[in-house]
Amino acid sequence: MHTTTAPADGTEAVTTAGLAPAPGEPLLDGVSLAVLAHAQGVRPAWTLGELPGDPSDELPGGIRLLEVRADGAPVEIRFSVPLGDAAGYWHPQGAWQRTLLADWEGRSRVSLVDGHAAGCLYDHTGATLLTFAAADPVPEATLRFGVSEENDTHVVHLHLPASARPHRILLVPRSPSVARAMRALRTWFAATTPTAAVPDAARVPVYSTWYAFNQDVSATAVETQAELAAGLGCGALILDDGWQELGHGRGYAGLGDWRPDRAKFPDFAGHVSRVRAHGLRYLAWVAPLLLGPGADCHDLWAPRAPAPATVPGAHVLDPRSPEVREHVVAVCVRLVRAYGLDGLKLDFLDQAMVYAGDGAGDVGQAMVALLTQLRAALESVRPGVLLELRQPYAGPGMAPFGNMLRSFDCPADATANRVRTLDTALLAVGGAVHSDMLLWSADAPVTTVARQLIGALHSVPQISVRLDRVPAAHREAVGFWLARWRLHRELLLDGEVEPGRPDELYPLVRASAGEHCLLSVHGDRVVPLDFSAYRHFHVVNGSDRDRVMVEVVGAGARVQGVVHGPDGRIMDDPPSYLPRGAHSLAVPRGGLATLTITEGPR
Repeated sequence: MHTTTAPADGTEAVTTAGLAPAPGEPLLDGVSLAVLAHAQGVRPAWTLGELPGDPSDELPGGIRLLEVRADGAPVEIRFSVPLGDAAGYWHPQGAWQRTLLADWEGRSRVSLVDGHAAGCLYDHTGATLLTFAAADPVPEATLRFGVSEENDTHVVHLHLPASARPHRILLVPRSPSVARAMRALRTWFAATTPTAAVPDAARVPVYSTWYAFNQDVSATAVETQAELAAGLGCGALILDDGWQELGHGRGYAGLGDWRPDRAKFPDFAGHVSRVRAHGLRYLAWVAPLLLGPGADCHDLWAPRAPAPATVPGAHVLDPRSPEVREHVVAVCVRLVRAYGLDGLKLDFLDQAMVYAGDGAGDVGQAMVALLTQLRAALESVRPGVLLELRQPYAGPGMAPFGNMLRSFDCPADATANRVRTLDTALLAVGGAVHSDMLLWSADAPVTTVARQLIGALHSVPQISVRLDRVPAAHREAVGFWLARWRLHRELLLDGEVEPGRPDELYPLVRASAGEHCLLSVHGDRVVPLDFSAYRHFHVVNGSDRDRVMVEVVGAGARVQGVVHGPDGRIMDDPPSYLPRGAHSLAVPRGGLATLTITEGPR
């Protein structure tokens, strides 16, 4: 049992070295810990225990559980790690800031619907120096992190609200990679968190209307795309913003009534039925917490939406109100029941954070109550209902509620889609991770189309172009890559994924399961082929070169293979024998080489 006390004076120092001092104690793997209770006279205490290891996990010793007791006082937990060869710090809200920040810069506020109190410090080999996550993802918390210039350390200060129960922090011992450490955390959350059912319809390619149409949608236009999308391999359609009354102008001043625009959709239920007849599940976009001044119901609900949203034109309904929660559930149930929808795209739930820290109650607790009620009500109407959640509210705390976990908007950016889907997957539990919608121009070369699809390869791809307005070669590329994705779906979604260092933006990603290994390369990297570990290799060229450099690790082997171009056309066969060492394979950019060992170390 360990105790540390320090008074909280409320002063915000420029750097962490200027904060009230608190002597650290050894915790784990060179990490030191200090715990402070921000209440006069309270003496916090902490213990560190070991959780049982999963025999199938790569950390058989188990992760550690830090428990902090502070008699109902707010708590500050300080981790400090010697800098060593530190290269970067990953956390769920990091976006593009994934290298080392100074401690006067690193800040985040998290809750159930905005990130997670978690982070991972790693070195230049990719090995982790500190990996932690709050076991309870619900309460609002704040973090301060970065390099302490005065102490030559990397620090993380986690501020947690008062709780009658002990605060629990998961710690992963040093691991060879960030992904491996995160797998340990996901294993724990999956075993302790009830997750929403993930039907097969949540794990099929999606056609979305957003980038293709923005708000300029209509029944006829959507039905045209639905037929083409189904023929190319999509299994679901999401009708995004613009279907509702006052859905125009790219703002949100008209939200709140959630009635179909009859000029665009004169028979919305009939339209949904016609799309579903193509074999597609149908989801509609809704932002149920947003209320605009143009809505008929505005005056009724305005008292329950005092805070403006951070998106233009709307206020945010306060989910801490029971009446608001009942209203949101009623709206969503009405949409699914009245129009025969298979599910909903729940957008802007993170807007509830405008009420964080105002002293009127915890936003995360309110959202748990709302989403629990909503999920149960929708399941009673549509068993196996599909619910899409979006980064940043796609963490382990949302596992009971959503089964489609989409990464944040990045139109036409294949690199961002790759990075964001892999980031989302690092802590995703239960649901299927989806890409942002893929967008490209009709005059783009077919390699661009393939690059967009390859950027989304390690997630469920969502397509959003007007398929009737792109060249036939584009549709051929879409059909080829969606067919390949379906062929390797379990490998890509359920296999062991190793993307490398977060600060390098994952230029070489490996997904493996059983005898299969898929490697997607997105820069001028050498792709390792270990013929003793796998029998089937799938090498995807997402780079800007018309070749892939591979290195056979260990003994060589005879292989049988085929090379496809970006639109699926079969190219020249690869060599029939690959000895140990480096080789250049003639794989065009946007293409794929499939190799199967016929004679060798396997």
